[in-house]
Amino acid sequence: MLAHSNFKTSYLAGKGHSPANLPSMRRCSQPPTTVSKKEDATESPTMKRCKQAKSKAEPNTLGDMEDINFSTEEIPDIRASLLKWYDENQRDLPWRRISKNGDNGGISVEERERKAYAVWVSEVMLQQTRVQTVIDYYNRWMEKWPSIHHLAKADIEEVNELWAGLGYYRRARFLLEGAKMIVEDKTEFPKTVSSLRKVKGIGDYTAGAVASIAFNETVPVVDGNVIRVIARLKAVSSNPKDSKTVKNFWKLAGRLVDPSRPGDFNQALMELGATICTPLGPNCSTCPISHQCHALLLSAKDKSVQVTDYPMKVVKAKQRHDFSAVSVVEIVEGDESQSDSRFLLVKRPDKGLLAGLWEFPSVLLEGEIDLASRRKAIDNFLKQSFGLDIRKSCKIVSREEVGEYVHVFSHIRLKMCIELLILNLKGGKTCMQRMQESATLTWKYVDGDALSSLGLTSGVRKVSTMVEKFKQNRSNFVPAKRRKRQKEKTANEMEC
Repeated sequence: MLAHSNFKTSYLAGKGHSPANLPSMRRCSQPPTTVSKKEDATESPTMKRCKQAKSKAEPNTLGDMEDINFSTEEIPDIRASLLKWYDENQRDLPWRRISKNGDNGGISVEERERKAYAVWVSEVMLQQTRVQTVIDYYNRWMEKWPSIHHLAKADIEEVNELWAGLGYYRRARFLLEGAKMIVEDKTEFPKTVSSLRKVKGIGDYTAGAVASIAFNETVPVVDGNVIRVIARLKAVSSNPKDSKTVKNFWKLAGRLVDPSRPGDFNQALMELGATICTPLGPNCSTCPISHQCHALLLSAKDKSVQVTDYPMKVVKAKQRHDFSAVSVVEIVEGDESQSDSRFLLVKRPDKGLLAGLWEFPSVLLEGEIDLASRRKAIDNFLKQSFGLDIRKSCKIVSREEVGEYVHVFSHIRLKMCIELLILNLKGGKTCMQRMQESATLTWKYVDGDALSSLGLTSGVRKVSTMVEKFKQNRSNFVPAKRRKRQKEKTANEMEC
């Protein structure tokens, strides 16, 4: 069955695979092996630090992650080492500049709310998105909506337009809905995890980040980076995607949080995972807490074990392969050369992938089908959605294949077959009115200038670019053919 493109999104947590027979580890009291001075002189700094840590972090097998914990001796050392490293090495990021404007006890309510708002926006943008990508979006967002009260006055079209290209658009909608909810309650910005969790779109991670960074609540924050750091610190070989395991990671992170600087500590832990304790190439020699790392200790003892074995690598769900026919419908009043053409855009359903965003008319297909079948699917879609019978109510100026484009989502590989369909409506405004009355979807016409300025998704923008390039190549090709015919005609006349 053919249907309008509508997918569901999924959120993937931290990543990371250890050998199936490698158990979880913990600290034990077994004394370290004696090392001669000659051997010690030839060892790398990382190996030295690893051997020095044996008295603190000698591993022992465990049967259950619930038995793993940080000792009272480990915790102060980890806190002090990590915060010292963070103070000296933290990245200069725009949202951190705002969050440093005074402590919570010495700033106004308005300034506290601005600080919390900045943290909230940045943390939502950073979910599944690289820092370097987020910076420009964050700066533009804060320039347009510098406070939660400014954002609450915006509409979803404005928000989607600014968010365009950042992906996972549901995040933008939740930011807007959350801002409206907070402002309509006419109370201060929620300060605690429990109150923040009541705001639509704010989950455990975002609530913990805002509460600790903006309001100094001693609560943990657990994302993929934190899971990776803790999994290596304690050599946890449990499945990091398992809900029970994730719950235990939250408990371990909660044990570590420094009550005097909870926000800085949480950021330090995430910063360490993002810059030092990375998934594939951890820089253990510069890690401030490598002397506490059980995974590093195990790798020093057994060459078959790697730090990157932790956390366990979970096999990703197989990516679904979908196919769609996309028709860029251009409406002209006269012939194709007129400059007052309009493009038909359709609003996606309010639920599912890319909810509420604009796209060119498209149809999800059951596998790869031939050109005639794709065109039939598009014709049926236009007729059912707008009452637009392109053979009876339109003159087809041209209909050409533009090409194919593969757009990759986290769980879907979508292959789009793109066409340019140029129509001349019979009856003009009367036909347009009939379309408005018959439409079962929200739609609009936009000119070329408006199309280029709209907040379209990266996939729709790519389709638009392909069509413009196609039209440009075609316009260059036609005069060339005419010049060739004229040259041949002139040559024939000269021969005569």
